[in-house]
Amino acid sequence: MENKELLSRVLKSVFFKTASKKAGKYAGAGLAILELLRETLTKAKEVAQKENKGIGQVLADRITTLSRMVKAYVSGQYRIVPWSSILKILTVLIYFISPFDFIPDFLPIIGLSDDLALVMWVFTSLRTDIENFIAWEKGELLSE
Repeated sequence: MENKELLSRVLKSVFFKTASKKAGKYAGAGLAILELLRETLTKAKEVAQKENKGIGQVLADRITTLSRMVKAYVSGQYRIVPWSSILKILTVLIYFISPFDFIPDFLPIIGLSDDLALVMWVFTSLRTDIENFIAWEKGELLSE
């Protein structure tokens, strides 16, 4: 299955729609978001250790960046990003930690391909927001 076809099918899946509905319920729920981030980072660490070192590490690194961005937003340290971008990230993080998704994670080799496709999609669609956040973390973004 081609990557674009996989992404299209994942974005239309009931699993993604369920994650999207859950993400919408996180508005104003800072503690719930922090718990989601804890679960996400735990799974990302497990993925980096268990899975193909290249793919697993890329997925874990990207998930970690998204988690740091959401945490900075929730804590009020970084508010330059629109809430709609945070919702998109939350949707992907919820999908990532869900035990039930388009391609179950327990399947060898292909199990994380849907998660990776979504993470790469969010990095592409929010490229400017993510680049600005990384620059801010490095102290390179001076104005808000």
